[in-house]
Amino acid sequence: MDHEPSRVLTLADYGWSAHFEAATHPTDTFPVRVMAVHRDALDVAGPDFIGRINQQSARTTSEEWPTTGDWLAVHRISKSIAAIYPRVSLFKRRSAGSTGRVQLIAANVDTVFFVTSANQDFNVARIERYLALAQEAGVTPVIVLTKADLSPDVAPYADQIRKIRDDLAVVAIDARAGTAAGHLAPWLHPGKTIALMGSSGVGKSTIVNSLMGEVIQQTQGIREGDARGRHTTSGRSMHRLSSGAWLMDTPGMRELQIVDATSGIDAVFDDVALLCQQCRFSDCSHSNEPGCAVAPALANGTLDPLRLQRFLKLQTEDRANSAHVPYAKKRRLTKSQRRFSTDKLVQSDD
Repeated sequence: MDHEPSRVLTLADYGWSAHFEAATHPTDTFPVRVMAVHRDALDVAGPDFIGRINQQSARTTSEEWPTTGDWLAVHRISKSIAAIYPRVSLFKRRSAGSTGRVQLIAANVDTVFFVTSANQDFNVARIERYLALAQEAGVTPVIVLTKADLSPDVAPYADQIRKIRDDLAVVAIDARAGTAAGHLAPWLHPGKTIALMGSSGVGKSTIVNSLMGEVIQQTQGIREGDARGRHTTSGRSMHRLSSGAWLMDTPGMRELQIVDATSGIDAVFDDVALLCQQCRFSDCSHSNEPGCAVAPALANGTLDPLRLQRFLKLQTEDRANSAHVPYAKKRRLTKSQRRFSTDKLVQSDD
């Protein structure tokens, strides 16, 4: 985990910031960060304690438990969890089955690398989905184009990405060359937390190993071209890079369905969302209703019909996934309204 064994890491080294310092600190506790999530336990680390604690101590009347990247207040004597510090960012998904619960995948991520291939696997709709998730989570997105060595020209791929949003950071790399750390260095600052997302076979595991400078156990099971993206562990963990940044190895981040992400979708499709707001009827289907503001934009060519189609598809998925999720119905709080309390606990993903 740590490439500096001779030095005791500080809270700042682990990613502690003014955001967490400003929260209320329960009496007789110290902060630790969740490094890995297991079925009934958490691996945590901080200047005062490194080890495993019982996740059952986090049970409350809510549906929320800790997840990878969380900061916890831990009782000094019992090592039980007193509370979770308010999160800076959060990735979540709807759990499998009919329970309608939300599983939290990763917290307090600063940057997410969306990995996609510069080949026939390239998919604008998938990138828009990732960007909506990042926007909703409150995380900075970076698009990483892999297999650049196999493409005669990556510029057309980068151009398609910037049509989505012209201020997006796009980095083209040859993941196998072992130079990923150099290309991605602007985001690998000490204490910052990085996560990777992308479909199977795009080179995520190769990037992980390149950033780590070694083949790590947790990524050996992910194989290039393996349609299932097989992994040796169902847990999620954090690894410290030589730069001092933290890399999340999160199987749950491979593919996330849209859930409770209305504002994220609207931000990625801001041009379409703005037109929809101008329609006469709030439930306008944008087909043949009177007063539709979208139809004229389609007719005069200022709106791409495929972009509208992708926007409506994500909206439909979001509504369907969020309809029976109690967590999604809770009122969103601004950062200034959030309070440090023991009922802000999240259900972990086994």
